[in-house]
Amino acid sequence: MPPKKRSARLKIKTTSASIPSAVSTLTCVNPPNSSVQEEVEEVDEERDECLLGYQRISSLEKYGLSKKDTDILRSYGHNTIESVMMVPKKRIMSYEGISEAKATKILIEVRKLMDVGFTKGDKVLEQRQNLIKIRTGSRQLDRILGGGIETGSMTEVFGESGSGKSQLCHTLAVNCQLPADEGGGEGRCLWLDTEGTFRTERIVEISDKLGLNFDCVLDNISVARIFNTGHQMDIMVQASALMASSNYSLVIVDSVINLFRNEFSGRGELADRQMALNRFLRHLMRLSCEYGVAVVMTNQVCATVDGSAVFGAPEKVGAGGHVLAHACQTRISFDKTKKKGKKIAKLFQSPLLPEAECFFAISDGGIEDYEKE
Repeated sequence: MPPKKRSARLKIKTTSASIPSAVSTLTCVNPPNSSVQEEVEEVDEERDECLLGYQRISSLEKYGLSKKDTDILRSYGHNTIESVMMVPKKRIMSYEGISEAKATKILIEVRKLMDVGFTKGDKVLEQRQNLIKIRTGSRQLDRILGGGIETGSMTEVFGESGSGKSQLCHTLAVNCQLPADEGGGEGRCLWLDTEGTFRTERIVEISDKLGLNFDCVLDNISVARIFNTGHQMDIMVQASALMASSNYSLVIVDSVINLFRNEFSGRGELADRQMALNRFLRHLMRLSCEYGVAVVMTNQVCATVDGSAVFGAPEKVGAGGHVLAHACQTRISFDKTKKKGKKIAKLFQSPLLPEAECFFAISDGGIEDYEKE
């Protein structure tokens, strides 16, 4: 399903009069000092009132389903009927309280409410021309990405520790809140932190560089510290509820593979790990398609040892195998160079763009172009 266009700009104040007017007119969505409890209550109230143009799950109650049925679906992360369409019947039958007959009825009614047939190519072209891309902070990196990180799509960034993956995430978490004509996504950021890498100090530095009010920028970032794979799966239900109640443009998972590698060790558990990872990736794909958000996942690397390794260092590839590779539309590798401060990015998988590479650097303001001395 093509991602829907966003109709409203996110509100963030600026701190400098020198910033372009398209940015300086923005204000804060929520007061920076609002309590967590108030935010949760607000989400619960708004979730049933408005779903930003999507068909809320309660609309199925007009077609023979009970409120108990829709509450069950909501408890499993289905806040819109679009999300139900994206899971197989077998999965719906596994929900406690949903029989096979009930699952069949749910899917029949969902298909009646949705246009899930064929679409002509010119309509698809029009939809793609309206896609928003979030700038990375580096014009060269944006160039090889065709303008930036694409919304409604999944992007993997893998590399060694210190190659700049988390720095890109911090930069995107700020840039995604900017207006579209300023290279932003006009939405909030949802961050799943499995490695403890999220730093508010970096958000403050990057916001200051752009002349933004860092309190408002931080208020528009929802962070969840994840400690195990079960928690990583369960948090997706809450993520769906947040996106159904407010305007998000970016989901960050830093990193996607960390906890799966820790909990599933050895070849004996490899099949179980890949199945669990695949279920999580399916959740992410559903969010990306349902809400039109950009999903950016950082990934660790592993070495491939084959015959060629005898004559040189083994090739480093993204962890997660084919399951992770096939789930992403765009894959980028980050690497360090011998020159201090100089990083290299390589685009080697995209359904649209050719393989390419560029250099970039990291500054107080986040990701930026590498300038030759």
